[in-house]
Amino acid sequence: MTAPSSFLHQHSIARRTLLVTALLAALTCLPGHAKDVQAKNQPALADILKASAASDWRELDPNNTLYLELPAGRVVIELAPHYAPNHVANIKALVREGYFDGLAVMRAQDNYVVQWGDPSEKRVIKTAKKTLKAEFSTNITEDIPFTQLPDLDTYAPVVGYSNGLPAARDPKSGLTWLTHCYGMVGVGRDNDADSGGGTDLYVVIGHAPRHLDRNVTLVGRVMQGMELLSSMPRGTGALGFYEKPEQYVPIKSIRIAADVPESERSHLEVIRTDTPTFKAIVESQRFRGGDWYKYAAQHVEVCNVPIPVRQQK
Repeated sequence: MTAPSSFLHQHSIARRTLLVTALLAALTCLPGHAKDVQAKNQPALADILKASAASDWRELDPNNTLYLELPAGRVVIELAPHYAPNHVANIKALVREGYFDGLAVMRAQDNYVVQWGDPSEKRVIKTAKKTLKAEFSTNITEDIPFTQLPDLDTYAPVVGYSNGLPAARDPKSGLTWLTHCYGMVGVGRDNDADSGGGTDLYVVIGHAPRHLDRNVTLVGRVMQGMELLSSMPRGTGALGFYEKPEQYVPIKSIRIAADVPESERSHLEVIRTDTPTFKAIVESQRFRGGDWYKYAAQHVEVCNVPIPVRQQK
């Protein structure tokens, strides 16, 4: 028997009502609708760090840590051999042959980068190589740790953190790479992708230039001393280069921490990015609460999650 049309119409309305009710109920369970409660309950970053265990931190690797000595003080850089093994090895060779000693910071472009190297381009390279094949990305392997950020990213399918560094991945291509966040150190090059080798290095001092991802070889991150670089007088030439030699900031030396006497080292440790403590840090940034915040963004960019560094205890 065929049901009356009025019954079908009422039944259709009832089904739609149930579906809408179910959908609204499901939406209220999503993080976005729980933000007010979560924002109030999120602990502050300082409280998370205060409650952290010793196992939540790791010492900087002295064999892959550089000390850039400037007149104003020391800049500590940890290198990333998992992502750019050839460039890291070459930079260490340049350091050990004294290539950078007496050279200069020659560029400070506002909201972009500070760069150092040989302004004259006449410094002789003794044992290292001048150029290398670019290492813009590398294959995803089990020995490269990765903690995924739950939020979407504009520049990569997946973003997260790898051994204290902001990173990205493309599961389809099987590639991973470091991202251009504040404090990241990269290798200068010309138009040719393989024209850099580590003789010119730069550090990001402004808003993350993520468009440079996979266009430049990134080799590490500044762990201490960023204020010495970000506060340098801005260059007045094109791209922020200094126009006169007297504007250059001299480099006293660059050393590998392992080659420096223990008593002269900077004993630092960085938060491990593969721990529940770091995930709590991520959530505290996604759902910022407390008395000051009136709105929790519910999201965070890969460059906006702090990766704390402290004096070793």
